[in-house]
Amino acid sequence: MANTTTSTDYDELNYGAGAKWIKHLTKNRLSTFTGGHFSDVNLSSVLFIHRISDPEHVKLEVWSAPGLTKPSFEEAMKQDFKPAKKGDSFGPSWTNHWFKVSLKIPTSYAKYERVQFEWDPGCEAMIFSSDGTPLQGITGGYGGDRRVEYIIPHDAVKAGKHEFVIETSCNGMFGVPWNGDTIAPPDMNRYFKLDSADIVVPDQKAWGLLADFSTLREIADTLPGNGSLQNKAIVVANSIMNEFDPNDKSSIDRSRKIAEEVFGKDWEKKGEGIYNEGAKRAQVWGIGYCHIDTAWLWPYSVTQQKVARSWSTQIDLMERYPEHRFTCSQAQQFKWLEQLYPKLFERVREKVKTGQFHLVGGSWVENDANMPSGEGLVRQFVYGQRYFESRFGKRCDTAWLPDSFGLTGALPQLIRQSGMKYFFTQKLSWNNINVFPHSTFNWVGIDGTQVLSHMTPVDTYTAQASVGDINKGITNHKNLESSDVSLLVFGNGDGGGGPLAKMLENLRRIRATSNESRELPPVDMGHSVEDFFDNLLEESNGGAKLPNWNGELYLEAPTRLMASPARLFCMRYSCRAIGSIKKGNRKSEILLRDVEHLATLASLYKYKSDYTYPKSKIDDCWEKVLLNQCVYSGMVYVDAEKLYSEVRKDGEELIEEAFAALFPEALQLNDPALKSASGRVVGYNTTFFPRRDVVALPLTGAASRLKSQVVQTSKDGSIGYALMDCASEGGARVSECRGLYADSMPVSVFTNGTDHFVLRNSSVQLTIYKGRITSLVDVQLDRELIPKGQTGGLVIFDDKPNYWDAWDVEIHHLETVHQLEFSNLQITAEGPLRASLKAETTYGKSKITVTALTCLTAGTAASMKHNSRSLFNFEAVVDWHEKHKFLKFEIPLDIHNDVATYETPFGHVQRPTHKNTTWDMAKFEVCGHKFADLSEFGYGVAILSESKYGFSCRGNVLRISLLRAATAPDADQDMGTHEFSWAVMPHQGHFLESDVPIAAYLYNSPLHVRYVPSEFLASPFMTARAPFTISGASNVILETVKRGEDDEANKTTTVILRLYEAFGGHARAKLNISHDFHVTKAQVTNLLEDEVETLRVVRDGVNEDLQSVKLDFHGFEVKTVKLTLGKKSEDDSKRESWVAL
Repeated sequence: MANTTTSTDYDELNYGAGAKWIKHLTKNRLSTFTGGHFSDVNLSSVLFIHRISDPEHVKLEVWSAPGLTKPSFEEAMKQDFKPAKKGDSFGPSWTNHWFKVSLKIPTSYAKYERVQFEWDPGCEAMIFSSDGTPLQGITGGYGGDRRVEYIIPHDAVKAGKHEFVIETSCNGMFGVPWNGDTIAPPDMNRYFKLDSADIVVPDQKAWGLLADFSTLREIADTLPGNGSLQNKAIVVANSIMNEFDPNDKSSIDRSRKIAEEVFGKDWEKKGEGIYNEGAKRAQVWGIGYCHIDTAWLWPYSVTQQKVARSWSTQIDLMERYPEHRFTCSQAQQFKWLEQLYPKLFERVREKVKTGQFHLVGGSWVENDANMPSGEGLVRQFVYGQRYFESRFGKRCDTAWLPDSFGLTGALPQLIRQSGMKYFFTQKLSWNNINVFPHSTFNWVGIDGTQVLSHMTPVDTYTAQASVGDINKGITNHKNLESSDVSLLVFGNGDGGGGPLAKMLENLRRIRATSNESRELPPVDMGHSVEDFFDNLLEESNGGAKLPNWNGELYLEAPTRLMASPARLFCMRYSCRAIGSIKKGNRKSEILLRDVEHLATLASLYKYKSDYTYPKSKIDDCWEKVLLNQCVYSGMVYVDAEKLYSEVRKDGEELIEEAFAALFPEALQLNDPALKSASGRVVGYNTTFFPRRDVVALPLTGAASRLKSQVVQTSKDGSIGYALMDCASEGGARVSECRGLYADSMPVSVFTNGTDHFVLRNSSVQLTIYKGRITSLVDVQLDRELIPKGQTGGLVIFDDKPNYWDAWDVEIHHLETVHQLEFSNLQITAEGPLRASLKAETTYGKSKITVTALTCLTAGTAASMKHNSRSLFNFEAVVDWHEKHKFLKFEIPLDIHNDVATYETPFGHVQRPTHKNTTWDMAKFEVCGHKFADLSEFGYGVAILSESKYGFSCRGNVLRISLLRAATAPDADQDMGTHEFSWAVMPHQGHFLESDVPIAAYLYNSPLHVRYVPSEFLASPFMTARAPFTISGASNVILETVKRGEDDEANKTTTVILRLYEAFGGHARAKLNISHDFHVTKAQVTNLLEDEVETLRVVRDGVNEDLQSVKLDFHGFEVKTVKLTLGKKSEDDSKRESWVAL
């Protein structure tokens, strides 16, 4: 056999020591090449060629805006500036300081590739051109989000001078925590030092070597220790260290050449073209993103600055890195930019046109996805999509909620009806009990609608574009068997910032490496989020190859709570602020629902001919409410309360304007003119349910004339109670005060004179004994609902989360329950309409006053449903001064079921009452809207809420969460006075047979009561039929009545009705329309009011005053109906009608 030969000689003798290494020592050595103890002799020593900051070359002038004001560029430039210098301090927290910067650049610097200005104020700042165009953001300090360099234009360097302006704001990326802990209360008196204001010349080759070496270290630290690429990266990095000589600049070029052993020959010359080489199919798709919490540890005004800083920086990066694609959500932030930074907004608009700046989300803000009502979620998409379309000529295709703490199962349907079919999130990676099992999946909502969803395996929306991030995109993927691609969402976030140049440099090197080695998954750049999902849709055969997840996406952890004070949030999420925020959300949503209802009727009936639908004012109110549905805490609660106050004021004015059109000369009950006006008290029912209500009327001053219209007066005579009836035609009618009905059985309260009190009517009875609720009886069935030996009432728990104080509640808090007892009980009303007890409870430094009451049965059951029971209402006034305590109300029930039922947007969700699995255990504190219910066959009991969102049901104990007392990020969270109510509602029949959703709806929707002078009691609207009613389907609820979004632009008259199926079953409903309206066309639309289906309008042959359309529903389906109104025909006009279009 012939001998084989090679071109390499192999010596016969070997006297050397060999090339064996000690790997871990070599790997550890790599950490000494940059910074640290050897920074004067390692690579860090040669990163800059020149640095100057003397007054001859850097002239600074400053003007400090007064207080916490945030003047515009134009306003600031009109002020008197004074000299400033490097090393100056400025503050306090949240103040803004404007610097004029004049640079004199040495002529010798023109030969360098780059000259830059380094500005490190230790806080956030933004650089403006001299004409006021925002150029880029600055993040001072020495964290991973540091961005202090501004590249001076080459023309300016050649000219030897450059002038610009810097707005510096005294807050860090995450506010101003007093001890450095992110969630610590803010330090309101922090000052910042200007550490650098230098003209510097960086050695670009040295910075390139730094980037090379950083990527090599990431490979060495990330990949398995027995892989060839990891070992090669260590060897190459070690060789670079051996080659580098700080005194020999040519060693930098040689060192970079060594790096090509991993990155490939001449890889850098290819620039963005590096992504066109190697694997044709990428597994990780990179997209730049800058998550800016619209509100967190800073006020809204700071968010506005963060948006401008972050987005201007990304535009700068797009110019330098053509492959960079940046995605952004939240229409509100775009609107702020448009209003406050119009020049930057135009630059963004241009980048949207070129396909570099991508719009996602389709919502007004990245909103909480549990607490907003169904209509609140609808409006997030309606206002978001309409804004994007109006400003950029396109809608979003992908819903985007990466930071929402849990997601209602109603969302898939709403996403699809908003013109989107894709969905991105990642927050469930925070679960601290169970690992969510999917990365890419079909999310199927409570109604059966699906949306193609991706939860990035990288487990963050603020990835640093590291080797570890890229690798995790595959190694942490939960369902590689059905999809092996993932989305890398990278860039600094929460407080803004977005991608850095070093991230884009790193990604180029990672792609170059994967072009040479299969041990790293190939990363793709230059495409959009929609491109990623389109590819995913195709590869998964339209989602058929993917797993499904049905129902809500429940976030376990951090164990976020709904009961807190104010935090709008998630499954078990709570947060800072005060109790008025949650209440503000609920009350504002209902107020705007009523405003739209009344304004629509006022604009159609035209009794007052000059009335027009106030769409712009309604839009303004909605935008404020939607803004407050962002994920917030910390500094923003003051802003949120202010907005809710404005909505309340404007909403009430809009209602009065509508009433003035519908009820001429109607008076509010506190109007002094009441004294001289004879007339009647009337109430308008803005729900579409029949009802009877006991209404409290003032009886003092001018209102004393109302005494003749009440059935019962308070003990001091200041308040009267009237029975108002709106029991016909399905609601939405005017009601008047009535006397007792024949079927009305008076309510009573009695005591044995010691500590035993009983509230009773003909349907229910409640007993308080020794300060606790010991009995709850269904009188008609003679059924005791509280198990023997158990009691209900207020309970308090220790509340000490493992870290996230205002956000989390831990399961171990349930081990610290302490029952509170009512004391100082006294009877405050004895019937016949209303009976009530007033009680007090003290705990620590707090005082809790609760009025428990019930009203007469039959006349005022929870609803007008046959066999509906009365509810027991609890009205609380709490002077709260506790720390780390958690107040709840509980009622133990002689009812058994494995699940309890909670209201969710446009439906309900059932959650376990047991602890069979860790998935069950994790749901110990959950989100609900207006009710939580525990039922078994034949009977159930619900707790109704008018402003609280936290509930739980463990075993047979049903609870509502009332108040917490965290101390971070606010040391005084929820301190002070709170007023809120809840109700206990027994009902015959299982929940699915009950009237609980209707009762909860009515509980949150009081009548609008006015005094109508006698001469107007016969006005047309007083006797008008209900404008819309539903028949044939008791499980369908008419939620919204409003005018069409485009009526003004199109000069049309349309009415939008939104309905939903509430119990989870099919229905065929008949939507009846008053003959006061002439319907020329009826259509089903999506949420954006795009036409989907034309409906047949039927004129009732028996009842000529009725028009109707038939609507088929499946379980939890939401339908939007658009009615186009026109003039009546000649025959129709012969009928009496007072509607003028």
